[in-house]
Amino acid sequence: MRAHCRRMVLLHQPTPFDFGLSIMPSVVLKAGRDKALLRRHPWIFSGAIAEVRNDPKPGDTVALLSSRGETLGWGAYSPTSGIPVRIWSFNPGEHIDPAFFHQRLAAALGRRHDLPALRQTNAMRLVNAESDGLPGLIVDRYGDFLVVQISAAGPELWRATLVDLLNDNVLNAGIWERSDLEVRRKEGLQPRTGLLSGREPPPLVEIHEGAVRFLVDLTQGQKTGFYLDQRHNRARVGAHAAEGDLLNVFAYSGGFGLASLAQGAARVTQVDASEPALALARQNLALNGHEATRAEHVTGNAFDILRRLRDQAARYDMVVLDPPKFAETAAHLPKASRAYKDVNLLGCQLLRPGGLLCTFSCSGHLTTDLFRKIVADAALDAGRQAVVLERLGADADHPVNLAFPEGEYLKGLICRVD
Repeated sequence: MRAHCRRMVLLHQPTPFDFGLSIMPSVVLKAGRDKALLRRHPWIFSGAIAEVRNDPKPGDTVALLSSRGETLGWGAYSPTSGIPVRIWSFNPGEHIDPAFFHQRLAAALGRRHDLPALRQTNAMRLVNAESDGLPGLIVDRYGDFLVVQISAAGPELWRATLVDLLNDNVLNAGIWERSDLEVRRKEGLQPRTGLLSGREPPPLVEIHEGAVRFLVDLTQGQKTGFYLDQRHNRARVGAHAAEGDLLNVFAYSGGFGLASLAQGAARVTQVDASEPALALARQNLALNGHEATRAEHVTGNAFDILRRLRDQAARYDMVVLDPPKFAETAAHLPKASRAYKDVNLLGCQLLRPGGLLCTFSCSGHLTTDLFRKIVADAALDAGRQAVVLERLGADADHPVNLAFPEGEYLKGLICRVD
């Protein structure tokens, strides 16, 4: 049931733009630099901007003007960011007001209403930032609770309005904020967490994906508490796991391992650098009724553990590699590529002939083609032959706007390694 809670006071309420462009905050683009915007890409980079007029403040809505003075749309301004404008609307006649955000939220909820992927779970993404037309805003549901993550100046300014709209449109017991991202500093914002409305979530919230149950830490866990984007991929990996011996690396709270045990895996070894994460994995093992002997939990640096297992001639039927984002920026890509190569090389070396390598990257700067090449080179260096059985990505509640390819950050392969 929805908790009855007092509405938050709107500390700053932007108003619709019903006055002339001559006094309205606006951003003028350089000649020829409106092509991406005309293709409906939602970011304006600093190099495309010729002039900023009428002193917009962080988060303010600005009119986007071509070099010829044509109004092309509306965006949120962020003067300290490498992306100074994130587009709210490509419609010059639209007002950016509470009704606009109500429409965008309703559209996001509508996209998920009949998704088959969500019929067997009580945890899902409700708003996926740019791909749902709300740049910088993530909203995830975990059972009765919502978690909001704000990474940009635009939704930060409209934060109170967005919380009110969520309470009006989504039944919840409480809304918790997890805006604890370092990227906020680039927007001139401090990381922030805390209760936005309703009641605080308990230390652990139980969710389920089909018959598999997980305990999730909404206040301290990774991302907004769990890797919801991997839901479908957990099921696919589990479908290949029958009677196999699985090594789950960068295991966090054991998602891939538990999904595999549920579908018949004989035994799972869970590896992670975080002991608290593995402690939660042990709780999840017990929650699902599995005997402790069916899983081993190993704490430490994944690369060191993989090398030790290789040197000990350990072998597995399946190896799952779900590392953190190695490439935070494009400048990190060469070093990240080497790390992806190393971890996949070790994964191939640990597989029995005919075993399955289930490997992922969540680095948006690493393209799908480059990722496949890295995995192919890793298999070659391991002296193994690999063929792709399945190509994987984020689940359906993480839609990708075709005009925003950067939204397709998660990529995965299930490969047979002979």
